[in-house]
Amino acid sequence: MSEITYVRGDATVPWGKGPRLIVHVCNDIGGWGRGFVLALSRRWPEPEKAYRRWHRERAANDFGLGAVQFVRVEPHLWVANLIGQRGIRTGSQGAPVRYEAIAEGLGAVAEQATALGASVHMPRIGCGLAGGTWERVEPLVVERVAARGIPVTVYDHDR
Repeated sequence: MSEITYVRGDATVPWGKGPRLIVHVCNDIGGWGRGFVLALSRRWPEPEKAYRRWHRERAANDFGLGAVQFVRVEPHLWVANLIGQRGIRTGSQGAPVRYEAIAEGLGAVAEQATALGASVHMPRIGCGLAGGTWERVEPLVVERVAARGIPVTVYDHDR
């Protein structure tokens, strides 16, 4: 069983060699413009373009909570757009984060990482604008990804 490795750095520049998969959480309303997605868009245009097209064409695809879209950005590097938050504002249902959707999406991430022979890299997903807590997300990452022997690195960005 792998464990999570915590490092200081930029999750858009994942450590290591070989296939790598960067995971982040997106909302279910097609919004892209704040938080970690800005760092992704500065580095590669493809994840944003793919997410917006996925949302726009949602009537004919699987776009929704728990779904994951894998976007290749370099020969051995993919970005996983994981739909893990409902909307973008805290309301009567609490923070936008949806832990069940993150758990479901992480299952798909583990399947893809296994198929690619990839390691998984992420910021503390669901804990920024989505309003979640790492105490709730970390066990999901361990259970759904690391417990399958997939190396996981979590990046804490220097501000």
